Amino acid sequence: GLAIPSGQLMPEGFFGHNPSIKSEAFDPDGAKKLLAEAGYPDGFGLTIHGPNDRYINDDQICQVLAQMLARVGIQAKVETMPASVYFSRANKLEFSFMLVGWGSDTGEASSPLKALLATFDRDKGMGTTNRGRYSNTKMDAALTEALRTVDDPKREQLLQEATAIAMGDLGIIPIHHQVNVWATRKGLSYTPRTDERTYAFEFKGQ
Repeated sequence: GLAIPSGQLMPEGFFGHNPSIKSEAFDPDGAKKLLAEAGYPDGFGLTIHGPNDRYINDDQICQVLAQMLARVGIQAKVETMPASVYFSRANKLEFSFMLVGWGSDTGEASSPLKALLATFDRDKGMGTTNRGRYSNTKMDAALTEALRTVDDPKREQLLQEATAIAMGDLGIIPIHHQVNVWATRKGLSYTPRTDERTYAFEFKGQ
């Protein structure tokens, strides 16, 4: 119960969430048909890379994904490592299929769209963690327009449009939104932050 299945970057209730995009149901028979249509009736092999100390159950998530892929004929190996090693290698574009996560500091879809899916452009600060080098000029145009739009309803519509384009292309395959848990001793209370950070000065006594 500590993960919310998702088909997009932002959960319900966050700015830019697109209500028309639903999470995909696991459909092994449909996946096998798609593989055959793509010319891989017997599947193929790949390696899933991921960290083993950054996200909740990250190593286990990679293992489960490999098992699900195996059911449709894709033989996936799993290689996980400490985050300090993993992200250094990921930034060098050493991986082709990898587990990543993103927390939106802005509380809206522009943050992950700009970092993870915008066409890589170091000078413009776009696609800074787009390690798969996904690129779609239509998505870029919608995102760029959203970033310079101050009218909230219009900006949200543009972010929803950019999200729909990127998710339609499978620029990233969202699987779930992580649910974090905090616990305190009796007499203390804490209101969790969406950025996962925990500050001692924000605890309150009862």
